[in-house]
Amino acid sequence: MKKLKLLCIFIALIAINVKAQDVAILKYNGGGDWYANPTGIPNLIEFTNTNLKTNIQENPQTVAANSEDVFNYPILFMTGHGNVVFSDDEVNNLKNYLISGGFLHISDNYGLDKFIRRELKKIFPKSALQEIPSNHPIFNQTYKFPNGIPKIHEHDKKQPQGFGIFHEGRLVLFYDYETDLSDGWEDEIIHSNPKKVREKALQMGANIIEYAFKN
Repeated sequence: MKKLKLLCIFIALIAINVKAQDVAILKYNGGGDWYANPTGIPNLIEFTNTNLKTNIQENPQTVAANSEDVFNYPILFMTGHGNVVFSDDEVNNLKNYLISGGFLHISDNYGLDKFIRRELKKIFPKSALQEIPSNHPIFNQTYKFPNGIPKIHEHDKKQPQGFGIFHEGRLVLFYDYETDLSDGWEDEIIHSNPKKVREKALQMGANIIEYAFKN
């Protein structure tokens, strides 16, 4: 049984590298709007391809949490405002994806926090979310953020925080809280974010992609 599990992880690791220059949006159950901020990821892809010279497909695919297709992407993006529920199959699939080389970025679009924290405990019951220090490489890729994650969108007048989960020393999940990076990636007309704020959001998003591709 153990050998079979290791073989599955090995196959998954190979699969993740098949589309090493693509990203996908994670579809989940529970009633939350996983489809929120529809212009965000396409705009982030355009920004990253232009400024980091990546070659990411312009139209990101959507993958279900229980699908083997997650292994085709080195990074998955997830957002929403409401409830999230991962089934046992989805928990196992996402855990195997993350421990075999995948990366998940979660952006709290307001109202997601209490639900996603509960569900992440299913995936990593022994690994709590921890705040990522400003000297971590994810804040120091092409773009430098000496103070850590930037503030993009106001929710409850709290400080922005970037949390993560590590597996064997590798950051496998990054969660932005009280900043809503994905709002900053959307078309300017949607949230009327100032150009400088939107630029910071896109730069931080590009850093996340760059980090995931390297690690």
